[in-house]
Order: sequence, then structure tokens, then C-alpha cells
Amino acid sequence: MIEVRRSTVINAPIAQVWKILRDFNGHDQWHPAVERSSVDDGLKTDQVGAVRNFTLVGGERLREQLLAMSDQEHRLRYSIIESDVPLIDYSAEISLKPVTDSNRTFWSWCSCFQTPEGREIELAKLVAEGVYETGFEAIRRRVETNQARHATHLTAPANDRAIQGYAMVIDRYGRAEELHQVAIRAAPPGPGQVRLRQTAIGVNYIDIYHRTGYFNLSTHQSALGLEAAGEVIDVGPEVRHLSAGQRVAYACPPVGAYATVRTMEAALVIALPDNIDDVTAAAGLLKGMTAEFLLHRVHALQRGETALIYAPAGGVGRLLCQWASALGATVIAATSSEQKARVARAAGARHVLLPGETSLEEQVLAITQGHGVDVVYDGVGRDSYIHSLAALKPCGHLVSFGQASGGIGSRDIDSLADKSVTLSRPNYAQYTDTPEKIAILSERLFDAIARRTVTIEAGQRFPLVEAAAAHRALESRQTTASIVLLPN
Repeated sequence: MIEVRRSTVINAPIAQVWKILRDFNGHDQWHPAVERSSVDDGLKTDQVGAVRNFTLVGGERLREQLLAMSDQEHRLRYSIIESDVPLIDYSAEISLKPVTDSNRTFWSWCSCFQTPEGREIELAKLVAEGVYETGFEAIRRRVETNQARHATHLTAPANDRAIQGYAMVIDRYGRAEELHQVAIRAAPPGPGQVRLRQTAIGVNYIDIYHRTGYFNLSTHQSALGLEAAGEVIDVGPEVRHLSAGQRVAYACPPVGAYATVRTMEAALVIALPDNIDDVTAAAGLLKGMTAEFLLHRVHALQRGETALIYAPAGGVGRLLCQWASALGATVIAATSSEQKARVARAAGARHVLLPGETSLEEQVLAITQGHGVDVVYDGVGRDSYIHSLAALKPCGHLVSFGQASGGIGSRDIDSLADKSVTLSRPNYAQYTDTPEKIAILSERLFDAIARRTVTIEAGQRFPLVEAAAAHRALESRQTTASIVLLPN
């Protein structure tokens, strides 16, 4: 039996370090050796008995179970129950203690395991250095960054001084090439306003609708974008829920997110929890809140129902698959390639439909033994509308929330009577137009992220000045996950 012990001191209060480590499934957010992770059976990430499945950056897969956790003793134990790495009978313990003469934390990490003969030194070094020492350093960097962020308030400029930056704007509707860079000035915030320095900006299909004129913009020259994360520079009078130096995000009108700095109304800007970084927020806030109201408000999906979801490898579609599966629904996903089908299956789709000799509705009816599905979440629009109706069961619900292939146009309402179909055409703005609505949606989303019910994946990342390239990538329909713009 091999025993490996390592310890270190972190320059942070014990509560701050414990908050990170007690999230049994949160190591993919800070440990550089872990690529992705999820918890089985929808259990909480701090629930004793929870099993986390994770993949290392080298491709190896492991399953570990949480055996014990104590918030009073700041201690947790876990064991490996399956592993591609030959660590046999592996069990480990993490414990924290406060350093009595300062606001620091002593962290001990130890484990016992067996290995195949001849690999003892190699695997002991892997655990000690590749896991423990690397983990110590990763946590150290994370808490020190958090401390610097919270302790260092940006120097507020004089009240009469604007801040210079740049934005990506259009002067007229058209192709992606219409996006170009202009210098801007973010004015000091007035009553009810906040001024932001933006660090990550979300790209959504609605940005393309705005660029092309499918959705009319009220003014030119206009910066695009509805979603971003960043840091508060300063706030105007009457703003009580935000303060200088705070990490925040928003996903709301008016357009203007494609910018390095911005002054805007503060009411719909929300504070970010510590476990959600800026890129994750920019990649997932708008899409996540969309998934929340589609699944919980437009059609309150019930356990045992069957849902057909289009574009399951995209930002909203992937979250719909994950969340619908966690709610106990059977998910049928419709996509265009085997690569995207693999993404859909990983997101919880039980069945994946690909183009073939039989129509989509025929494939759906074969899976559901002729009954059809309870609900269709259709973000495609014109090309899928007829197929979606045909795939529904009697009294089914078609939720048409997007138009990637074009609008569904004028339709004969009498055609819905054949199956007593309900048709919904939700508008994002109507579900996110008050602080109260935003609070409910974002809190449920943040809880789902914390529980790993959904995972936000930022796919391609482009410099803000390359926003046109990001639009071309999204329009090509070859992307998976979310696209994020990063200011220089």
C-alpha cells in the first residue's frame, strides 16, 4: 500500500478555501488536469454518496465517490470507484485548518492506494505532483485573484470624465463584414445607471438578426450584443444592489454589449457568484435564462414527458437537453451530423435523429410507438415547422422560439385543430424585462450550474475586434457550445 501526503499554506481565510473545495464536482473549474466533470443522478455537489465522473486533459476517465464531508471540521473524504489510471483501492482525504497567527489556511491532502508492481514510483509521483502540488498552486492562484478583485476597487474617475474604449458597430444592415471598430466614450453613470469595464461578451443568434435587419434596430450607428460580463467601475445615484469593483453580468436590451466599456441602466445588471467566472457568464447567461423560461414557464416540462429538441449541440439546445433530462423527460434530439449527435448524447439526449431516408416525424413516431412527443422546442423556424407539428402527439405543444432558417411566416391556425395543438412563440424580452423576473431566472440558472444540472461550455473565443469572424462561424452552423468575444 502506497501513502502520499502533501500539505501547504494558502494566504486566504479558511472559509474562502473551503468554499471552493467543498464543491465536490467543482475541480474542473480550478484544477488544470481536469477537462470536464459531472455528477451522477442529479445529486448535489456536496451530497455524501455523490459520484463524480470526470475526464482528464489526457483523455483518461475516472469516477470518484464522496464518502464524508464536515463543514465544522473542514474535512472531506472520497475514493476512486472506477479509473483508467491504475490507482487501486484509492482513498483520499482533504482537511483544512486555520493558521492561528494570521488569516491563512493550512491544507493537508493525503491518500492511500495500490498500483501494479513496477509502477509504484511513477504513480506516486503522478499523485503527489500532478494532482496535489498542481492543485495547491491552482487554488492559490484562484484565491489570490479573487482577493485582488475584491480588495482592489477600480479608481473611480472624476464625475465629469468619460472613459475611452472601443465598440464593434454597424452603420447599415448586411453581412458580417459590416461590423467595424469605432472609438467610444462611456459617460459617468447617471441616476439608476452603472458604468462597466467588460471582460467577456456573449455572441447569440439574435445578434445576427440585429445585424441583418431581421430585427430592426432603432438607431445607427449601433453596437450589437445583448450579453456581457465584467466589473463595475462606478455607479450612479439610486443604485443600491451594485458597487465599484463588483463582478457582474447582464443579458438584456438595449443592444450595445460589443464594447470594452459601457454605461447602462443598472436595474437588470446582476452580481455574479464566485463560482461562475466571467467567460462562463458571458457564454451562458442569456442562453441559460432562455432555457429556464422555456422549460419552466412556456411549457412546464414534467417527469415522464417526451421532448423533441432541435439544434442540441448549440448553446440553447445543449442546455435544453441537459435540463430536460435532469427534469426526468425523455429527450429526442434532432441534428445534422454525427459530431453534433455525440454532443447531444453527452448532454442527455436518449435518442438522436439525423437526416436520412425517413422523415423526422417518421423517426419520432417510430421511437414513440406512434404516439408523438408532448412538446417540441424548435429554434429552427421555417424549415422545421411542418415536421414539428407532425411529430407532436394530440394536444401537444409546439414552442417555436427561434428562426435560424427563417421565420415561420403566416400560417393557417385551422391546421392546428387536427391535433388540438398549442403553439407558443415566446419573446425573450417579455420574460426578462424586470429585476424581479431576472432575479428568479438567474437564481434558478445559477443553482442549476452549481448542482451541475447544466454545464456552460464556452467553445470558440474571438478577440472583440474579430466579431465579424465570430458571426461567420455562428452562421456556418458548424459550431458547438457558445461563442465568446474577449476585449483586448
